[in-house]
Amino acid sequence: MATEFTADYRAERREKFHEAEVVIVGAGVFGCAIAFSLANQGRSVLLLERWMHEPDRIVGELMQPGGIAALKKLGLGHCLENIDAIPCYGYCVSYHGQPVLIPYPTLDEDGQVDHQWSGAGKEGKRPVGRGFHHGKFIMQLRKSCLAHKNITVVETEVVNVVRGDYQDQILGVETRTVDKVTGEKRADCFFGQLTIVADGYASKFRKQVIDTTPVVKSKFYALELIDCQMPQPGHAMVIIGNTFPVLLYQIGTHETRILMDVPTELPEASPSAGGVRGYIQNCVLPALPDAIRPSVEKALEDGKIPRSMPNSWLPPSKQSTNGLILLGDAMNMRHPLTGSGMTVAFNDCLILSELLHPDKIPSFEDSRAIKNAMDTLYWRRKSLTGILNVLAQALYALFAANDRQLRALQLGCFGYFERGMTDGPSGLLAAVIHRPIVLFYHFFSVAFLAIWLNACAVIGGPLGLWKLPLAFIDAILILWKACIVFLPVMWREGFQ
Repeated sequence: MATEFTADYRAERREKFHEAEVVIVGAGVFGCAIAFSLANQGRSVLLLERWMHEPDRIVGELMQPGGIAALKKLGLGHCLENIDAIPCYGYCVSYHGQPVLIPYPTLDEDGQVDHQWSGAGKEGKRPVGRGFHHGKFIMQLRKSCLAHKNITVVETEVVNVVRGDYQDQILGVETRTVDKVTGEKRADCFFGQLTIVADGYASKFRKQVIDTTPVVKSKFYALELIDCQMPQPGHAMVIIGNTFPVLLYQIGTHETRILMDVPTELPEASPSAGGVRGYIQNCVLPALPDAIRPSVEKALEDGKIPRSMPNSWLPPSKQSTNGLILLGDAMNMRHPLTGSGMTVAFNDCLILSELLHPDKIPSFEDSRAIKNAMDTLYWRRKSLTGILNVLAQALYALFAANDRQLRALQLGCFGYFERGMTDGPSGLLAAVIHRPIVLFYHFFSVAFLAIWLNACAVIGGPLGLWKLPLAFIDAILILWKACIVFLPVMWREGFQ
C-alpha cells in the first residue's frame, strides 16, 4: 500500500505541479527509451513531446541486430511486434552492377563472432536486424511510456530552460501548451532535479550545452517504393556505381525505402541540370538493377521533389551543465548510410541507466555525481559507438569516392568482400563486435588489398614492369588517402 500511495502521490506531483525527478524533452527514440528505463528503476519521469501524433520520417527505419539486443535489455523488445517489421539478414552490395552478399556473421554460444578477424562462418546462429516504418515504432515506444505508472507524458512545446536565480543550475523547462478548450498556447513550466534533452538532429538547445555544430556534406533524398522486387530479399542493399551511394531496405510487407545520397552543390543536381529529380533520372536510375528501376520510376510519377534529410556528422562532446544533459542525435550523429543511429541511442540508454541507478545516485540533486556519470558514459560508450561512428564516416568516404585514390580504396573494399572477408565487417556493422581494433584491422586490410589490386592493374597493362615506379607512387598515395579518411575520425571518436 505504501508503494501504491507513493506512486499515486508522485503522479499527482507530476500532473498538478509539473514536478518530477527527471524531465525528458523529446519522446523520440532516445527520449522514450531512457524515460522507460529510468521509470523501471522507480524514478518519477515527466516526458514532454511537441507533437504526439505518429511521426512520418525517412530515417530511423532500419535497426541493426545490436540495437535490437539493447532494446530487449531495456524491456522494450515488444515494440517491434505488430508493426509489420521485416527481418534483415545482412547486406547486398552492388558495385557497378556486380553484386556480393554480406550476411550478418555467425555467432558462437557466447554471442561472439566466430570469424571476426578473417573469413566467414558457414554454420551457426546469425543475428537479425529489422526494417519498419519509423512512425509505427515510435508510437509503440510512446504507448509503453504512456502505460507506465511512473511516467507522465505531456504534449507541449519546450521553448527554453529554467535557470536558478542564485546558482548555475538548470531547474526545468519553459513550454507552450495548447489549451484544449480555446486552442491557444499558454505558458507553462516543468521542473525536475535533472533535465535530459533529446530533441533530435535539429536540436534548439544544442548551442546552450555544447560548442560543436553538425557538419553536413550531403542529403538523403527518399522515396517509398511499392512492391519493389529486391534482388536479394531479406537484405538491405547498397548500390555503388556512377552515382553517389544509394541505400534500399524493406520497411513493410509491400514497402521499400530507397535513400539516394546527393552532396551539397552537386552540379548534376543543379537547377540547370533538372535539380534533384534530374539527378535521380539521369544518374541514379541508370545505376539501379533492372528489377528495382520500375518501382522508382513509378514513385517519381507524382512530379514532386523527394523528401530529404541532412546527413550530419556530429562527434560527441563532454558536458558540464549542472542539472541538464544532452543526448541522442542532439549530441552525436553519424552518416545514416550504416543505419546505426537507433543502435547508438539504445546502447547509450543502457549505459546511462546503469550509471544513474538509484543504488549509485540516490538523488538527481547530486550534480557532482551526475557529472561523474556523464564523464564515465562519454568514455565507456566509445567501445561500440565509436566503432559505429567511424565506420559510418569511413564507409561513406569510400562509397562516395570522388578521386582516384578513393576509387582504388572503393575497389579494394568490394574486392575484400568478394574474397569472403565479410564476418568481421558485417559484425562491426551489426554492432555485435565491440572491439575498435577489429575495425582498424579490417580498414587497413582493405587499404593494402586496394594497393595490391591497383599495382596489378598498373603493372599488368602495357609496358608492364616499366610502370613499377608509378605503382609504388600510387601505393603511397592510396595509403596516405586511407590514413586521411580513417585516422582523424578514429582519433576524434575514439580518443578525444
